[in-house]
Amino acid sequence: MGTFGWGLAAIMIVVVSWIFYRYFAPQAWREWAGAGLVQAFIIALYAEMYGFPLTIYLLVRSFGLDREYVSASLWSTLAGVGETGMLISMILGYGLAFIGIGIFIQGWREVHRARQEDQLVTDGLYRFVRHPQYLGLFLALFGEGVVHWPTLFSVGLFPLIVIAYFLLARSEERRMVALFGNAYRTYQSRVPMFIPRWGKWRNLVDEAQGSEKKQ
Repeated sequence: MGTFGWGLAAIMIVVVSWIFYRYFAPQAWREWAGAGLVQAFIIALYAEMYGFPLTIYLLVRSFGLDREYVSASLWSTLAGVGETGMLISMILGYGLAFIGIGIFIQGWREVHRARQEDQLVTDGLYRFVRHPQYLGLFLALFGEGVVHWPTLFSVGLFPLIVIAYFLLARSEERRMVALFGNAYRTYQSRVPMFIPRWGKWRNLVDEAQGSEKKQ
């Protein structure tokens, strides 16, 4: 079972890393810095989600040790709600992760088309936030590594990832101002960077899902 756990962890790390680099291929050194943090997050998350717990479970079963909290997450253990809390956090976490992945991929498609045509994209998901790709990344990581299966490492690293991509977004926006001038400044003034305005979350999620179905 321990070997199976580590094998599953390796598969998940490879699959999630491929998706990440498929849509976030780093170019500048600032992008590699942020990508490195995300890669560390992914490795630690799935090692601690599948590798270590299944190994520990095998050991406690083999030696007859107490295993009351082996299948519970950090939040459910701290709150004292055990596997029930774990189930709730899993449902909420996966819900956020799937929404984030959808926004993440659709944002990449929209900006990729705009770059090919050398145009400023302000429609689609970009009507709601200036960086839907990063918002999707944050939601996916938050859902999987903070809500569903939080560890001290994933919870501590998440704010650093947000900071790294905030700085990267600022750098990208300076380049956009240089390219598009007042058109981008006007866009900046009316559209938030990462967080949609009040009441626009549902519109953003519907836009991402609707665009996915059209592909």
